[in-house]
Amino acid sequence: ENGPPSLRSRDHHLSLSEDNYLSHYNCNCACCIPAPPASCLSQPKAPKGKSSGQEKKVIHPYSRKAAQLNREAHKQEKKEKLKNEKALRLNIIGEKLQWFQSHLDPNKREYSKKDACELIESYLHRFNSELEQIELLNSIKGRQGRRHFSREAVIKQTVERERKLYEGCGMEIPDIVNVKHLRTFREWNGDLKKLPNIKMRKFCANDGVSDEVKKKHVVPQEEDLGEIESKEGSDDSDEDMPEVA
Repeated sequence: ENGPPSLRSRDHHLSLSEDNYLSHYNCNCACCIPAPPASCLSQPKAPKGKSSGQEKKVIHPYSRKAAQLNREAHKQEKKEKLKNEKALRLNIIGEKLQWFQSHLDPNKREYSKKDACELIESYLHRFNSELEQIELLNSIKGRQGRRHFSREAVIKQTVERERKLYEGCGMEIPDIVNVKHLRTFREWNGDLKKLPNIKMRKFCANDGVSDEVKKKHVVPQEEDLGEIESKEGSDDSDEDMPEVA
């Protein structure tokens, strides 16, 4: 009874008969607790949630959940469309600015309005060589149909739209007339994210005409109007005069 615990528990069970041992099966000591079967140790625990093989619930096409999913899909589609349109617009502006930057005179520090208009005229004729090549290919005998028709049509429509814009309200290009803005534009490395740093300005066809030429075109018109008014006045006076007997 005064020995170690392990010896005491062993002596305790050895002193029990078979009947007493079965009656004392629920003994709380560690040596009396039966070990679980080996099959229970090797099997994994079952998942607590839904079974993995269960199929997803089918959504009714006219339910509120379906309407919500459709709204989210349309919203995402609209967002992607706006993103693509913005990227396309930035690419077009970037190509335009790169053309003007590559055609700047490196030895020229200042540009006048007339110089800017001459540069715009060169920009409007940038597709001339490509149109000549298309015309040359189509002039070859034996070819059926007109080749590169779609490309030719797009070029002509683009040039016509830009020409109307330039001769109307004006075409927007980098402000090369301002020395500070011109320096910033020269230092631009083509990064589209830095486009807001480039100052833009509109130039129209009349900006390339000098003030003296404008005055020459305006003064004769005033003189002509005066002559017309004097003639009309003389005609009216002749009609009012009585006939001489």
